[in-house]
Amino acid sequence: MNIIESLEWRYACKKFDKTKFLSDAKIETLSEAFNLTATSFGLQPIKMLIIKDKQLQKKLVPFSFDQQQVHNASHLLVICIQDYFTLDDIDAYFDLEKEVRGTSEEILQPYRKQLKGIFANKSTIEKQKSAINQAYIALGNLMTVCALEEIDACPMEGFIAQKYDEILNLREQNLKSVLLLPVGYRAHDDFMSTLKKVRKPMDETVIKIS
Repeated sequence: MNIIESLEWRYACKKFDKTKFLSDAKIETLSEAFNLTATSFGLQPIKMLIIKDKQLQKKLVPFSFDQQQVHNASHLLVICIQDYFTLDDIDAYFDLEKEVRGTSEEILQPYRKQLKGIFANKSTIEKQKSAINQAYIALGNLMTVCALEEIDACPMEGFIAQKYDEILNLREQNLKSVLLLPVGYRAHDDFMSTLKKVRKPMDETVIKIS
């Protein structure tokens, strides 16, 4: 399939085949795609949990408004943001850039100072909102990669984040859960898989300026 055919094939899977599981290679592809997602200033204030423990998945269902995809999917991806993003995180980014690219501190110092100045004036809430926006970019990227890899997925905002954070011990890791993406393979009797997509005509959603 070409990319448009893949996106036509994709839908928000409502019923997963709980007997089918993604290979380690597929999970590695999704992990790489997440890590390669663009983030503001390249700072990556987001992390992803990959849960394949079926008992743990089942435990999370009541805090997902009983959406069974959380349990029946092959894996549950939980996209998180850093609860507290500090100036030390910015230093860590620039230190990594020096290591990877061999860029000198003399070149990096003005940008390092500028970026730390920007973040020093942001509140914790502002930094968290920015990170959440980037989590959505990661979600979109993952959904596209899933379509290309013929992996079924169901993006979810509907869950009780505080309970997820508690059960997954996220607070101890300086993380907050913000989005879910159960992934796997659609059940043959998921009626949603055969329905036509409902989309506005493209000339109502895309404005071309020549």
